Amino acid sequence: MPTEILPGVHDVTCSETETGRIRAFLFDDGTLVDCGLPGTAGALTAGIAETGVEVERLIVTHDHRDHVGGFDEVVRTHSAETYVPEGAALDTEYEPDERYGDGDRIGPFEAVHVPGHRDHQHALVDEDRGVAVLADALSGADQRGLPQGFFHLPPAVYTDDLQQAEASLERLLEYEFDAGLVYHGSSVLSDADEKLDAYVYG
Repeated sequence: MPTEILPGVHDVTCSETETGRIRAFLFDDGTLVDCGLPGTAGALTAGIAETGVEVERLIVTHDHRDHVGGFDEVVRTHSAETYVPEGAALDTEYEPDERYGDGDRIGPFEAVHVPGHRDHQHALVDEDRGVAVLADALSGADQRGLPQGFFHLPPAVYTDDLQQAEASLERLLEYEFDAGLVYHGSSVLSDADEKLDAYVYG
């Protein structure tokens, strides 16, 4: 089920689990960011259909299974052009159309390399719109039992290098964005860059 969390920005639920919600983000320009677990592709495509947005491009932020599981289904269903970070390993039927790296432009987004959770992970920032898709560089603080509307690093158990993950947050402070979209916990939909600055330096 999709929820329009900002004008033209849909948070698409792929599944609900005991540990949280698996989601993807769909923008009204046809950009889909990440694509859920292998077993949630049907729910993802149904959610996309509810929005009425035709997927033109799929951007993968990193290769964890809850971000790449619906890759083949999205390609089959939408004939989407696909973008995958350099260094990401996919076990998919279809090869990605493009490999991208730090500073590359994909549609309205700039890719920002934020290693730590995974060494090839990238966030995607659209400063004109004031939105950043933060991949798993950050989680919503409520994932850790803290108040909603703020950020926290993802749990160490899911992160390859927690020290590197923390250091990478400074890269994101070079950008201005009002909304920071995360995959675990709740997204921060106002003053996100200021809250991130307070989290890093506060």
